[in-house]
Amino acid sequence: MLHLYEDIEQARQVLLARRQEVARQAARDVARILQEVRQEGDEALIRLLETYDEVKTTPEHLRVSEAEIAAAEQQVEPEFKEAVALACRNITEYHRQQLSNSWFCTGPQGEFLGQLVTPLARVGIYVPGGKASYPSSVLMNALPARVAGVAEIVMVTPPRPDGSLSPHVLYAARQAGVTEIYRVGGAQAIAALAYGTPTIRRVDKITGPGNIYVTLAKQQVYGVVDIDMLAGPSEVLVVADDSAPAAYVAADLLAQAEHDQLASAVLVTTSRRLAAAVQQELARQLPLLARREIVEQALANQGAIVLVDSLDTALALANELAPEHLELMVEQPLAWLGRVRCAGAVFLGPYSPEPLGDYLAGPNHVLPTGGTARFYSPLGVESFLKRTSVIGYTPEALRQVAGAAITLAAVEGLDAHAASIKIRL
Repeated sequence: MLHLYEDIEQARQVLLARRQEVARQAARDVARILQEVRQEGDEALIRLLETYDEVKTTPEHLRVSEAEIAAAEQQVEPEFKEAVALACRNITEYHRQQLSNSWFCTGPQGEFLGQLVTPLARVGIYVPGGKASYPSSVLMNALPARVAGVAEIVMVTPPRPDGSLSPHVLYAARQAGVTEIYRVGGAQAIAALAYGTPTIRRVDKITGPGNIYVTLAKQQVYGVVDIDMLAGPSEVLVVADDSAPAAYVAADLLAQAEHDQLASAVLVTTSRRLAAAVQQELARQLPLLARREIVEQALANQGAIVLVDSLDTALALANELAPEHLELMVEQPLAWLGRVRCAGAVFLGPYSPEPLGDYLAGPNHVLPTGGTARFYSPLGVESFLKRTSVIGYTPEALRQVAGAAITLAAVEGLDAHAASIKIRL
């Protein structure tokens, strides 16, 4: 089922080599789409919507009406509403802990320094759609923005073949505080958010996962707007000792593999017995899944079991791979948490399955992938805040430091900088 590696160096090389490289042709296609939308605006959006989604519409119908959003509330099940309410509560409470405040201080000569923390004014969130439905992505992107105080939260998502949107997604958007919704997806949606069109005003930042075209589009518009990160295929790495229930480990690997064929599901364990038992559980549980073919491809191409001699070795490999999701299914997970340096999210023990993080535990599920947890952080409230420095000096405070400032300006050959200070003395 999964390839078993007993040579840690071989496993390390194989797993690191699997990082996906960007296709050059896709990058060229994205650049063309961005240019078309930038030059033609709504006209290009309508044409591309018909080309890629086979949906015919007009600029007037790109924006989802209040009536359609209100109707969605009548179409979703009561248990779904309850689940959304629980998720909203947990996600909001968790992200409130991330809020940072403006601060100010004064020096001995009356100098006044500080930092203003203010929310972005207008952000765009991308939610995958079309044949699929991801209300959880709506919550994870919109709620931190709302907690941060963003006034305008703009959602773009691909329509279904008949031009409609999932009522579950629309309901989640209303509950999460989304202020505008547009039925457009792909690289063209990213272009509209970045450059603006007559119908969709430009935003300050774009967040949310998508396919390779969406990811490349975000990469190419970065600088015109800010982005959260460049997300790739989803991944889980389970570090387990002999205490881990094989059925739980297998279920978590399968849960990750069902995302798509490129999803990565890896077990690193010190137990040969567990490795064999997990293989047996995979064979038992796999036939029960609706997305069996996708799971099989993901496990065959991106899955692995790595046998290691110690948990020290396992954590060292985990830090090098820097996975999106890291499960510590070991006897004392908290004892090993301090050894984790690079992971998007960490799940402790056998009763903290990764899907809890996907839906309603509270932490964000928009996480760094492809090893970028070495330097990226999860999406959060701070992603929607910006900092402004504040400097205020008195005449005495300026006299105290003027000489040093003039010296530094002289070394850099900037006479006007020095003169700007001298004229005040």
